[in-house]
Amino acid sequence: MIEITKLNGTRILINPDLIEIIESTPDTVISLTTGRKIIVKESRQEINNLVKSYRKEISASTDFCE
Repeated sequence: MIEITKLNGTRILINPDLIEIIESTPDTVISLTTGRKIIVKESRQEINNLVKSYRKEISASTDFCE
């Protein structure tokens, strides 16, 4: 899960596997595969970096288990 900030300041966790599209319009809008859209404070690049870090962490933990 990655932690992001909604415009109202609420911190939430989302499953990055559900992210379909991230748009900057100029607010950052995350569209999920469920059809839900979330407007967040983080930039598109920040979210991209969070997802990359998440995937590296998951990959490292699965490599460790083998």
